[in-house]
Amino acid sequence: MTIKEKQQELIEEFAFLDDWEQKYEYIIDLGKELKGLPDDKKTDENLIRGCQSKVWIDADFRDGKLFFNADSDGILPKGIVSLLIRIYSGHTTQEILDSDFEFISKIGLQEFLSPSRANGLMAMTKQIKFYAVAFQLKK
Repeated sequence: MTIKEKQQELIEEFAFLDDWEQKYEYIIDLGKELKGLPDDKKTDENLIRGCQSKVWIDADFRDGKLFFNADSDGILPKGIVSLLIRIYSGHTTQEILDSDFEFISKIGLQEFLSPSRANGLMAMTKQIKFYAVAFQLKK
């Protein structure tokens, strides 16, 4: 499944939810499904700067694709980062670099978040793109 297809799937899932309370619960549930990171991966190098809570994103490059895993000490940020991982993990660096984050506005996530959480979300998206650039340069 392409990144665009995954984004569209997520947009459709959110369209079925009636209000932000349901969307909030759904995001939290997605975070609960996230595998998380072992403590040795919760390093300053993997810590996302600009988040209200602590959020770590780790990337592994195998078979020409980037695979992400993440964790957070907050339930909402953990759910948010799980959305990003669901969409971008398992794709090539070029696919990630060619993609956009328009789905975030289409599901209304930025409108729902406080300014500090929205800044954290933007920091997470920048880190995903950063990993794609870094691993592309290593090729």
